[in-house]
Amino acid sequence: MINGFCRSIAFAAVILLIAAAGFAQSGRVKPTPTPEEEPVRIVTEEVKVSFLARDEGGRFVPDVKAEDLVILENDLLHQATSVRRLPAYVLIVMDTGGELRSVKTLDQTRKTAAAVIASLRPEDQVAVMQYADRAEIVSEWTDVKGESLVAVNRAKFGRRSSFTMALDLAREFMMQEGIENRHLVLITDGTDSFARGDKIRETMRKLLGTDISVHIISYTRMETMDIAPRASGISNSPPPKALPDEIAAQLPPGARDVAQAPKIGPTIIVDRKHLRLMRERKKELETAEDDLLTLSEDTNGTIIIPDTLDEMVEKARLIGQTIGSSYLLTYTPRVPFAERTGTRTVSITSKRSGLIVEARRKLIPGAAK
Repeated sequence: MINGFCRSIAFAAVILLIAAAGFAQSGRVKPTPTPEEEPVRIVTEEVKVSFLARDEGGRFVPDVKAEDLVILENDLLHQATSVRRLPAYVLIVMDTGGELRSVKTLDQTRKTAAAVIASLRPEDQVAVMQYADRAEIVSEWTDVKGESLVAVNRAKFGRRSSFTMALDLAREFMMQEGIENRHLVLITDGTDSFARGDKIRETMRKLLGTDISVHIISYTRMETMDIAPRASGISNSPPPKALPDEIAAQLPPGARDVAQAPKIGPTIIVDRKHLRLMRERKKELETAEDDLLTLSEDTNGTIIIPDTLDEMVEKARLIGQTIGSSYLLTYTPRVPFAERTGTRTVSITSKRSGLIVEARRKLIPGAAK
């Protein structure tokens, strides 16, 4: 009896152990932790280009829409993602230096800068930079035009011209976060005391890696016209008088008449060092004008190359009017910049009757670095 009971208990214990094992195996097993998956990163590229819209009479058109435009990037058709009118951020850069300046004066540069500021819209933001021996920001972003004018009047002349330094500083300053509709206005002759040729053009090229539109009011033509006679060895300017008037007046009548008679005809310059310097300066100005023209065209900007000082101030107002009448367009490139490098040419035209749009700029991804 006892043995049978013990056998029953032993059998029950075996059954319980089997059941417990079966329960353990049939229960939910906690999965083995796996490393956290990397988040998928999506980079959205966006190109910004400003453009001016006019009707056939040259008047600003205020209701341009994305469907009115044709966008070509390297001959590939694109669709605008937005077309907006925004307050502009306008950096005015004043060239206030140079060893051989003749027409370029501080007073003229101030007047020209003031004319640009006066033509901007009340909501536009303005900053001011001057450069001579060095480049410096003299007024931060503000929509108070009086503050900008005070900064313009504080500008001072220097002995040399740091043009490439000014372009580098301007690019860095304008690419701050939160700024859109960027416009750079250069009042300059485009020459540099510290750099020449390829170095200047390489600095200009960096602006093609941004969405900054570069507008230029150039001294080059007036400076070249002034220096041309001296570079040729002939000057039409009257030579200095051989005798002061008070001494000539004491001479006998015949000699006095000869001494005080006006000099007629050109003066021949025989100073070879001076001639070489003038010819180098003339060539430098001609090269600068070509480079400035290319820069304005490639960045969809405006260039003014006046023949007179009065024309310079008068046409400076056109820069402000152009900036104030511009739209900012954005689109996503069909071929991502990460997949294909190199220069891209963007053009914008109109497919709407009566709307005239002409905008073109070059883009070089990574050039700003």
